[in-house]
Amino acid sequence: MAIEQVEEDDGSVYTMEEALTSVGIGKFQYMVLCYAGLGSISEAVETMILSFIGPALRSQWSLSPTQESLMSSVVFVGMLIGALFWGFITDCYGRRKGLLSIAIVTAVCATLCIFSPNYNWLLAGRMMVGFGAGGGLVHGSWFLEFVPSQNRGMWMMIYAGFWTIGTILEALLALMIMPRLGWRWLLALSSIPSFAALLLFVFTVESPRYLCAIGRTRDAYDILKKIAVVNKTQLPPGKLVSSQVTEVHEELLSPGKIKVSILKSGFSSLLMLLSPALLRNTLLIWVVFIGNAFSYYGIILLTSLFSSGQCQHSSIALNLNDDQSLYTNVLINSLAEIPGTLVAAIMVDKVGRKFSVALMCGLGFLSILPLVAPQLPALTTALLFGARTFISGSFAIVGVYCREIYPTSVRSTGIGVANSVGRIGPMISPIVVVQLVRGCHQTAAIVCFEAVLVLSAVSVLLLSVETKGRELIDTHDV
Repeated sequence: MAIEQVEEDDGSVYTMEEALTSVGIGKFQYMVLCYAGLGSISEAVETMILSFIGPALRSQWSLSPTQESLMSSVVFVGMLIGALFWGFITDCYGRRKGLLSIAIVTAVCATLCIFSPNYNWLLAGRMMVGFGAGGGLVHGSWFLEFVPSQNRGMWMMIYAGFWTIGTILEALLALMIMPRLGWRWLLALSSIPSFAALLLFVFTVESPRYLCAIGRTRDAYDILKKIAVVNKTQLPPGKLVSSQVTEVHEELLSPGKIKVSILKSGFSSLLMLLSPALLRNTLLIWVVFIGNAFSYYGIILLTSLFSSGQCQHSSIALNLNDDQSLYTNVLINSLAEIPGTLVAAIMVDKVGRKFSVALMCGLGFLSILPLVAPQLPALTTALLFGARTFISGSFAIVGVYCREIYPTSVRSTGIGVANSVGRIGPMISPIVVVQLVRGCHQTAAIVCFEAVLVLSAVSVLLLSVETKGRELIDTHDV
């Protein structure tokens, strides 16, 4: 039987980071990881579904290329708004309230899409699903705040692996469901993770790091005590206190100002991100997010377009007019995220965040470079596989890096705004990729990808801080 621990007041104190290090990684964090991972799976399947329903709807509803592109773009418009909105909400009102709201919105809107009678209805519904799925970033921030700094990068890569699971599951579903039952059944089955997240919400708890950052140290202590009991460990002796800004954070924080423990409005949160101490890193991380999102979703679209033979020159198509080939090739391409996540997990805590992202972008650049000219189908599949491997790895590390740059008081807002701005990339990529490839301008499309990857690599190297092994910051001086 676990011995109940009481908060000692013998004059000694300990910080949240020391508490999390003491209770360690155990059963409690595994449960948090599973729920956060479920949220990531939900976001992944709702995003990946765009690769499959677009061609089906184009045939069934006689959609124009612009309408087909718009089907993808509106989802990312919704995700742009959602990422911004949910980041503000969870920084102002707590992670747990945000998790519940996200699950409700995503599940309800996904259900409405199943019964869409026409194109406009489905367009509006998918935009609202995007709005809900845009809150997927909250799950990662929530999980991050239960993990001590040691090996934090590796654990966040494990969390990123749930996105990979989601993409593979969606590709398998499409392979089995689309040829037999059609797109409505695919939408229905893809909504299961959202409903599961809603049903399992009752088992979640508020982030103790968030509670500590807003001054509710007693509530934070109660949750830490539960973690210690579940993990069969002990908290340090003494009293829990909020972390203070120290010299180790001078790279990010401006000294000598008034401490802010919680931001009361989204507007003030945004101002914090654009404060002189954070402005450079904020702008650069936005560029990296745009570049990674453009490349990631663009590669998915390229796989779909090449598989379905969108250009009259058959040499650039993997298999013309063969739906089964489309689903198979997207599935193969989705499997590329497994080695991508594994490589990222190995590199993130050994090489560091900045160099890992830059290296991944460089390898992605080399992978798609031969596609400036039409290649044989097998080689095209292999090159796209390699590109997605490295770009997915880069994207996963950037998600960790961004959360570590910002203090707890604006962490969800920071990652939310970055994700929101990043959605500009996938909003543009359907227009660029679909129009160029359909117009048989493959070289121009690939050159666009290469330019974006170079810009992303340069931007990440210009960021002012490496967060490998650093403690998370809870508060920020303004």
